[in-house]
Amino acid sequence: MINIRSAKEVQKIWQSSQIVKETLELIESNIKIGITTFELDRIAEDYIRSQGAVPSFKGLYGFPSTLCISINDEVVHGIPGKRKLKDGDIVGVDVGAYKNGYHGDHAKTFQVGNVSKETQRLLKVTEECLYKGIAQAIPGNRIGDISHAVQKHAELNGFTVVRELVGHGIGVDLHEEPQIPNYGKAGAGPLIKEGMCFAIEPMINAGTQKVYTKRDNWTVSTEDGKPSAHFEHTITVTNKETRILTK
Repeated sequence: MINIRSAKEVQKIWQSSQIVKETLELIESNIKIGITTFELDRIAEDYIRSQGAVPSFKGLYGFPSTLCISINDEVVHGIPGKRKLKDGDIVGVDVGAYKNGYHGDHAKTFQVGNVSKETQRLLKVTEECLYKGIAQAIPGNRIGDISHAVQKHAELNGFTVVRELVGHGIGVDLHEEPQIPNYGKAGAGPLIKEGMCFAIEPMINAGTQKVYTKRDNWTVSTEDGKPSAHFEHTITVTNKETRILTK
């Protein structure tokens, strides 16, 4: 079942979404050569708790940290630790916050120092894919319209779409129905209605779409070692347009 949220519920999701927006702004201001991913995780957890919220990811399915931090060929679900950021890295940071019974979810991929032009293009196109998908989240469309828009833009630009991982509904639970793949057929899937809330999150690879999970049983990486980018917004469907709650 896909939940239809009341205006009061959407407002609570917006409050949590604003916390994750502010958390990623704080992380961006602290990303620099030499900082460890653990330090970034501590900054994020301290901020989320200071806002009267709790980290959505910490303890979820056994995940040990506040942030998922994924570097270069890592797609998602990287565990923060002793690794230091280096010049030329790209860093995907995914964060969730839970407050007043509702979640917000947000992700961006950041550049560290001098990143190659082709990798910069990957980030640009992945973020464009996110907005192409968001534009399709309107009443009367279907989930497949979001999926198709993301896939079409990625592939037109020579990149590939990760198939094993999806966007999702969001609200009382971090992961709700529907699943929102980043590939698919336009006009297919569940009907989109006013009041639905989604986390749309393209994960786009520079090389092969194939991925594998590392020995930590969490970190998903590209099979060919080429970079991957990840951007995500929490949104709600209104009777006129899509409202991005993590802006």
